Amino acid sequence: MDPYDIEGGAINVRFLHADSTRANFLIQNFDLATANALRRVMLSEVPTMAIDVVEVIDNTSVLADEFICHRLGLIPLNSKNVDDVLYSRDCDCEGYCEQCSVVLTLNARCTGNEVMKVYARDLVVSEGRPNDEVGNPVITDPEGLGSVIVKLRKGQSIHMRCIAKKGIAKEHAKWAPSAAIGFEYDPNNKLRHLDYWYEEDAKKEWPVDEHNANIDGAPQEGEAFDYDAVPTRFFFDVETVGGLEPDQIVTQGIKQLQQKLAGVIHELQGNDGMNGADDFGGAQSPQMNGAGYGGQDAGYTTPYGNASVWGGGGGTTPYGATPYGGPGGSGW
Repeated sequence: MDPYDIEGGAINVRFLHADSTRANFLIQNFDLATANALRRVMLSEVPTMAIDVVEVIDNTSVLADEFICHRLGLIPLNSKNVDDVLYSRDCDCEGYCEQCSVVLTLNARCTGNEVMKVYARDLVVSEGRPNDEVGNPVITDPEGLGSVIVKLRKGQSIHMRCIAKKGIAKEHAKWAPSAAIGFEYDPNNKLRHLDYWYEEDAKKEWPVDEHNANIDGAPQEGEAFDYDAVPTRFFFDVETVGGLEPDQIVTQGIKQLQQKLAGVIHELQGNDGMNGADDFGGAQSPQMNGAGYGGQDAGYTTPYGNASVWGGGGGTTPYGATPYGGPGGSGW
């Protein structure tokens, strides 16, 4: 993508590179405190979807229930239009419902002699959810399989009901929208905030990002040092885990930061009847209301049928026959 500029007032944003997994951009005429606040908000307060509760119906694999539940929680889920999903604390239901959660079912059984791998693609999303995208497992590999959840030997099975909820990384890392956010404001060290240790030549032993260094402008030989200089341009490198695209992470981060600042301004003005950022829809960790999650909802039917589907030659999957079962079984 060719770099382009978006100008608004004195602040200038320039995208250096952007694709579906990573975005590099430059903010000019900014201050360090606000730039770092944006970075921290993007890391920890952008809401996403993640599996929060797992109801274990059957597990005869070699992995413990808690181990598999932890792995399920770390599977990235599509979080586009996550604003359509309510936080659990804001929902009137007793445990979970279609407005505040997405239900995914994992049901697999190995009937063949070969080891069977259960992937993220085997998570089946229920029909009742706020929109058609949110909650789908993120699958980016060319084979369309997704992350490996567990391996099963002949006769072993796994059946779990997963409830995905909306949350933020402040509560748990599984809600983090970004794998990492790079942040740099002085690639040439013109401000001399760093004192590099070196043996012979600091320039050779401490290589810089040439692209960012060229944009920032290398200091000239003999240039006088400005003791009053402050950083005004900041390089960001946002990498997504897959649930949200990088530009959406940036947009949601700015939105959350605006809401926080609006809450602070509101309190400073002494207005009554409000509770700060919470009333502006700011990100909050999910909190359960009611006595628990309850049992399975009465209206849900799995695509696998009843227990008799596992008898004889085995059952079918939403993806057709799998290569794991071998003769006499579907691999499920």
